[in-house]
Amino acid sequence: MNRQLISSGSSFEREIGYSRAVVDGDWVFVSGTTGFDYRAMTIADDLLTQTEQCLQNIKTALEQAGASLRDVVRVTYIVPKGDDFPQCWPVLRKYFGDIRPAATMISAGLADPRMRIEIEVTARRRS
Repeated sequence: MNRQLISSGSSFEREIGYSRAVVDGDWVFVSGTTGFDYRAMTIADDLLTQTEQCLQNIKTALEQAGASLRDVVRVTYIVPKGDDFPQCWPVLRKYFGDIRPAATMISAGLADPRMRIEIEVTARRRS
């Protein structure tokens, strides 16, 4: 099986030494993804805008890997303030409401204090 590395062009990938996603066979592993607009390297202040941008970034990585959000089987949400998580639910439901992947939410500090959410997914491409 071939291993394919997917990049978003984010400077973080180069500086830290990781890929936005790794494709291994039918599996796609998308790294923890934040609400940065990677083209401009900017991030919005509010949680909902960051959540939307996270999911757009993930969608783009999945498409580069030949997959889609419909292929997501596992998602992990990381938020610095657990009490903020319910604010994200309408956005998460918009993207995953019909897909309903297995999910975990963790409350933990993130690498940059501007980050209000980080989302990691695992997908399995359909033949």
